[in-house]
Amino acid sequence: MGNSIFGIGLSALAAAQQGLLVAGHNVANAATPGYTRQTIVQSTNPAQATGTGFYGQGVKVDTVSRAYNQFLSNQLTQAKTESSQLDTYYAQMQQINNLLADPNGNLGLSPALQSLFNGAQDVATNPSDLSSRQSMLSSGEVLVRRFQSLDSRLNEIQDDVNAQIKNSVSLINTYAAQIGKLNETIAKSENAARGQPANDLRDQRDELVNQLNQEIRANVVVQNDGSYNIFIGDGQSLVVGTQVFQLAAVASPDDASRLEVAHVSGGNTATIKESSLDGGRLGGMLQFRSESLDAVRNGLGRLAIGLAGTFNQQHQLGQDMQGNLGGDFFTVPSPAVAPSIKNTGNATIAADITGFNSLTASDYSLRYDGANYTLTRLDDGTAQTFATFPQTMDGVSLTLASGTMAAGDQFLIQPTRNGAGQIKVAIQDPSLIAAAAPIRTGAPLANTGTGLISTGVVNLPAPPDPNLRQPVTLTFTGTNTFDVSGTGTGNPAGVSFTPGGSISYNGWTVQITGQPKPGDTFTIEPNTNGVGDNRNALLLGALPGQNILAGGTANYQNAFGQIISQMGSKTRELEVTSAAQTNLVSQTQAYQQSESGVNLDEEAANLLRYQQAYQAASKVIQTANLMFDTLLSLGR
Repeated sequence: MGNSIFGIGLSALAAAQQGLLVAGHNVANAATPGYTRQTIVQSTNPAQATGTGFYGQGVKVDTVSRAYNQFLSNQLTQAKTESSQLDTYYAQMQQINNLLADPNGNLGLSPALQSLFNGAQDVATNPSDLSSRQSMLSSGEVLVRRFQSLDSRLNEIQDDVNAQIKNSVSLINTYAAQIGKLNETIAKSENAARGQPANDLRDQRDELVNQLNQEIRANVVVQNDGSYNIFIGDGQSLVVGTQVFQLAAVASPDDASRLEVAHVSGGNTATIKESSLDGGRLGGMLQFRSESLDAVRNGLGRLAIGLAGTFNQQHQLGQDMQGNLGGDFFTVPSPAVAPSIKNTGNATIAADITGFNSLTASDYSLRYDGANYTLTRLDDGTAQTFATFPQTMDGVSLTLASGTMAAGDQFLIQPTRNGAGQIKVAIQDPSLIAAAAPIRTGAPLANTGTGLISTGVVNLPAPPDPNLRQPVTLTFTGTNTFDVSGTGTGNPAGVSFTPGGSISYNGWTVQITGQPKPGDTFTIEPNTNGVGDNRNALLLGALPGQNILAGGTANYQNAFGQIISQMGSKTRELEVTSAAQTNLVSQTQAYQQSESGVNLDEEAANLLRYQQAYQAASKVIQTANLMFDTLLSLGR
């Protein structure tokens, strides 16, 4: 009996001591990231059978377990990876929004646009004043620099995105290597401990998985031996047991200015589809680039090209102070065409903008399958297939400039990507501003009818008809017919006339109101000595009020306002969703910690309980010793 009591006391003392160790360990790690509360699992020792019944043999500690809930942990990890993605996207969008919004109204694009057309109106008021013309040129230069400044800042943001992609890939590789090492260490440790769980090592691994998900969404598959297999994207392996794979940030085969994420395996590097890499900072960065950064760069480029092209078209229909037809006021940026580095053919594709009001803010992909070409608008997947060049889509004309394409070759077409960065003012001499109209109209005093001819306009689109400034005379042969005479041959006769109707010829249009009589004549001739003429300047100044962009649905300010509105709405959306996701993370974490985290009040109670159990076990041992001493004294 004495030996049994002594053994029971020792087992109780050991169990209480182990309980104190675990409770103390919990207290020590209460603030350790990723630590999971541990508890001892006790059971009774097998009882001893006697003729008078079964007598207990004390207690044993079976294991030390974690208060780990796989379901809650997965929920928290997923909530955190979503939150990290949203926070990253939102932080980047704030840069774009602050760049475009210009709360002071002094440094943005809108004031510069308004200044240019105010300058055109000043020239219309004083067409012969060189200072007004110089002021208009200066306003054009300011507008160009604003475009270029915005583009430069957007390029800096893209460079920062590339840098953050590199950093995120490096962190992912580091976490993967550490997880793979822990898989090995945990397996060895638990084998040496005859299957007892290495709780602290498992916590470290779970915390690394949590940190990995802060960078990219990672799917964990637990193996029978407790090892973690981790996959990302479309199922690319990152960790398989102790085998670790690497990611790499590589230049896009279609656009060398942007980095993509690739999977490295067996010496082979394969680019991972960007749309499959979601979650975490890397997912947020990639989503920001594809959804917003590319959109705002292309949108600004479309505005710059549309402005330059439509302004040039009207400017070319005017006449400068030297008596020449107007040239380009702006230099219109050309589309960017990039062949894939995987191409095997030697073809060169040339792209030109032929319809400024048809331009979209999308990039395009051109692929050749060996027989036909497919041109795809990348923002919505709209495609058209053709067999020969040239081909036009959305105001962009493509031609095969040289060479031949091989099956599988592809090109990235970016019609507007370089627009904001490459727009320039094409003229420096203020006298070259085409403020005047190249034609003038007249009627001799000898006319006997009541007919009056308008000043005339030059017809769009530019370039103007080469016969525009040929002297032309309209001679009425009746009240409703007239003949056309002038330089050249083939002039029409017996042309029908309706009072107030438009008469178009050689690229100009006039109206004759009233009722001419037979023999009356009207002339349309070159505008000589037209320095004081302001008709084309008036048309230039009126361009902002015309919906000549986006398929005739937007003017210049509207087009820029749409960009600001889209970016502002997206920023606000991300602000709200990011805040909501942060609250969800907090709630999920509180729930998870309530089950798996360390409660210091609870551990204080456990310490007291185990202390009391230790003292009681000591008393049992003391009693057993006293019994032995008494028995020994009886034998003396």
